[in-house]
Amino acid sequence: MVTQALLKELFDYKDGKLVWKVQKAKRIKIGSVAGWANRDLHGQQYMNVELDGKSYKVHRLVFLYHNGYMPKRVDHIDGDRFNNKIENLRDVTASQNALNSKFRRSNTSGSKNVFLEQRSNKWRVQLRINGKSHSFGAYDDLELADLVATEARDKYHGAYARHF
Repeated sequence: MVTQALLKELFDYKDGKLVWKVQKAKRIKIGSVAGWANRDLHGQQYMNVELDGKSYKVHRLVFLYHNGYMPKRVDHIDGDRFNNKIENLRDVTASQNALNSKFRRSNTSGSKNVFLEQRSNKWRVQLRINGKSHSFGAYDDLELADLVATEARDKYHGAYARHF
């Protein structure tokens, strides 16, 4: 089991990166940045480190290194999965993590939480709040719909609102 003490024995933390303090294998050089980029089961790319035959995501290890515990989920506040600076990481619930997600590739409006309603040919603003879908109106103007969506995310998603 990986612990904060083990991490501090093996690594130094420098600007969002874990740097090897010991040579655990021939290919590892003391002072080199630990990890490699790898895709997870969902196709998301993260930095990973192998310890005792098990792969760990670097952002989770950085969180443990600084906070002494490993939460169920660690969120990258700015959405950049390679920015593992401790000030960019936070312990979140599944729903908080989902609020901070980028907009989907299937998005056709270019605005998060806004879609073209076919029957009225208007831009509909819709957000999920506490697991339920809520409509914030339909608008002729996409720019106005985007502004309404941004304000709704700020109000209902707070610190977890992401606008892009």
